[in-house]
Amino acid sequence: MATVLALLLTLPLTLLAAPPAAARDDGPILDPIPEDPAPSGLGLVVKEVAQLPESTPTPPDMVVDPRLMRHNRINYVGEVPDGSGRLYVPDLNGKLYLLDKKTYRHTVYLDVGATFAPDFFSAQGLGEGFGFVAFHPAFKRNGKFYTVHVESGPGIAAKRPDLTPQPNTAYHSVINEWTAGDPSASTFHGTRREILRLGFGGRIHNIQQIDFNPNARPGDADYGKLYIAAGDGGTASSSATGGDPQNLAVPQGKILRIDPSGNDSANGEYGIPDDNPFAGQPGKLGEIYAYGMRDPHRFTWDASPLGADPQTPWASPAKRSQGGTHRMFLAHIGEHAIESIHHIEPGSNLGWSLREGAFRFDTTDRCFLYPLPADDARFGYNYPVAAYDHDPPPGHPCTTDSGHAISGGFVYRGAHLPALRGKYLFTDIVDGRLFYTEERDMKRDVAGRDRAQIYTLHAYDTSGNPVTMRQLAGDDRVDLRFGSDAKGEPYLLAKANGKIWKVVGTRSFADCKTAPVRITDAASARDWAPVTPSKWRFTGREVILAEAGEERPGPRRPFEYAVLRKGPVLGSSRIDAQVRLDTPVSVSNRDVIIVFGYRDDTHFYYAHLSSDNTIYPHNGIFVVNAADRLRIDEQWNDQRRVVHGAPPAVTDADWHRVRVKHCAGTGEIGVYMDGSHRPLMTAVDTTFDSGRVGFGSFDNIGRLRGLTVLGTRSHK
Repeated sequence: MATVLALLLTLPLTLLAAPPAAARDDGPILDPIPEDPAPSGLGLVVKEVAQLPESTPTPPDMVVDPRLMRHNRINYVGEVPDGSGRLYVPDLNGKLYLLDKKTYRHTVYLDVGATFAPDFFSAQGLGEGFGFVAFHPAFKRNGKFYTVHVESGPGIAAKRPDLTPQPNTAYHSVINEWTAGDPSASTFHGTRREILRLGFGGRIHNIQQIDFNPNARPGDADYGKLYIAAGDGGTASSSATGGDPQNLAVPQGKILRIDPSGNDSANGEYGIPDDNPFAGQPGKLGEIYAYGMRDPHRFTWDASPLGADPQTPWASPAKRSQGGTHRMFLAHIGEHAIESIHHIEPGSNLGWSLREGAFRFDTTDRCFLYPLPADDARFGYNYPVAAYDHDPPPGHPCTTDSGHAISGGFVYRGAHLPALRGKYLFTDIVDGRLFYTEERDMKRDVAGRDRAQIYTLHAYDTSGNPVTMRQLAGDDRVDLRFGSDAKGEPYLLAKANGKIWKVVGTRSFADCKTAPVRITDAASARDWAPVTPSKWRFTGREVILAEAGEERPGPRRPFEYAVLRKGPVLGSSRIDAQVRLDTPVSVSNRDVIIVFGYRDDTHFYYAHLSSDNTIYPHNGIFVVNAADRLRIDEQWNDQRRVVHGAPPAVTDADWHRVRVKHCAGTGEIGVYMDGSHRPLMTAVDTTFDSGRVGFGSFDNIGRLRGLTVLGTRSHK
């Protein structure tokens, strides 16, 4: 580690700061994806609908990882495809629950853990246990569904994996087909058969998901074909040749595709579809659909909701928003740094463990990724259509969990939340952040440079109060995932407290009433109260800070500003204006500020608009509360190797439109630039619920024009 840190100290700053796609050096990259997920200005209104019972891993005396001790380990919610209105929820600790979609009362439909005891195993590894359930699209008629679970211990010594196992196999992922005698029954009674058993050397990255393509209809080649996301067992990064994920003779690190109704497999329990990309090729597993994967956590198809007519792939934008492109997307959990989303096609190779995202993975370096080689295009790797990185804090041990992992959701095509249509919804499992990216922007780029922008989503309770999923889960580790019903309406679920929330609406950030007060034509000296009047010019059209301010006694705060005294004291407010920085562009730390919630010289908020977004005092939202200014915006994170906040607000000498919204009741604060409906910076803070507005700077000069202030009258 000391050698690595010494190397970092010698790295050119241009290498550390430059986007990796443009890097020409072969040295390690400190910040692979400099751009952060951007605030969307959109939020999900969530309603708690259920909390499932507590459960514990099996066997309990083998649990050594505190991350396994959750309320329970529910990891998906979907709807049984039989029109009954029943939701299903698997718990990694063993039980399959059914929930009535109207009452959300739950019943145990099947106890997978008990069925396979004592070999059933969920006590180690974050994905071990009863991993997933997939109902056959004709379940109502044939009663068939499929489960995957993990077995370990002495009992598996007598059981043989069906495909090449990893060395020192200690864990089996087992897929079973179940046939219900009465598909409408509330508990399972029927038969089962084992159809596939895979052997893994590690207790992580086994089979994560099994599922059917919801777009396939009877008669389609894909109808009834079962897709299987098999991880690398946690061992692939030890090989300089890419290990099992690059080996087409073994199943680990792959998405497999099989026909449960066939029998031409090696074990005779399933079929190998003829249209699989490697079917019939010597030395290659015909089951493989795509490969080069570490931890393929969740896959989904851009689907037509139940009752909608399916659309053809690559339809027009209008058709696409209604019925989906039918593309397959995979959320892939990374090793060093990259959480990624991929568009999966037959034969796709994600590159692991020679690549992580669109970067070169070096098995001898446990800390950093590297630029792609100049001849990378010849490999044809499937690089992410969207991705974000871990941004670990300085000094974070390279081989430990950095607290980030992606969980894929789905492209929303439902009817009840029009603001979400066409958006691929997903989460960070650990910290509970909510994300989306636009499906139309998720395009393949063979060079790995162009990726769809990722946006963050806020969350609200049904009373309109902003909340975080950490708050709703009651834990800093949320273990959060999306699910959906048959109509494509989204749910969220967390292992931290075993709760399920339905997304019942959307809400714009800082969407509060700012009326009836309206203040305009405020560019005369009588309208303003400057800190130092001699430094200001008021032309009737512009408010000009003509001389730089000077630091004053008291807490650290803007040096020079003028407070608007025209109009009443406001509660909620919206400030619209044009601003310009007159300090030369060559000065890197130049700024102007917009003041709001002003009570007095040591009690107010301000939005700092700057060309420098790499230091604490610049380009952010701050509160001054009888103490040095405190940064409160959600975009700043100084607990990472390369510190930065929101993109610079002003980088030139031009006029720029700025809007600042402050909602007194909820504490929401949004800063918008140049007409964008998405905020550049956001904060939630309830220190001040009323005050006046103003304009100024620290030690620079600039001007304001076209000021309009809307707001509610404060009665304090």
